[in-house]
Amino acid sequence: MRTLPQISEAEYEVMKIVWKHAPISTNEITERLLQTTSWSPKTIQTLIKRLVNKNILTYEKQSRVFVYTPLVNKDEYIGQESSSFLNRFYDGDISAMVSAYMDHDQLSEKEISTLRSLLSENSKKGGA
Repeated sequence: MRTLPQISEAEYEVMKIVWKHAPISTNEITERLLQTTSWSPKTIQTLIKRLVNKNILTYEKQSRVFVYTPLVNKDEYIGQESSSFLNRFYDGDISAMVSAYMDHDQLSEKEISTLRSLLSENSKKGGA
């Protein structure tokens, strides 16, 4: 698995829009982010430029409009970030992480039920 560049929380907000709506223009990204953030259009353009420089986004010029598509798959990025978080805070022990969440009442009954279902499905497939 390749190592992906780190992105900031703000850059991640841009990526959520791109992953969901790609291919998407600068104006469309800006319009969507202006609805949920207090960022200026110039700030949004700076974030997009950073993502292009990090090879997370690519673009194509269509007439006078830049249209962006992701170079990084959302699931791949989230998987890397999850592994990094798990290794950093729980020494790679997912049981310790889940236990910590349960000990601090950070998992709802619905989430616990979902985890049980996921574990049951995985064991039926012959997973670890």
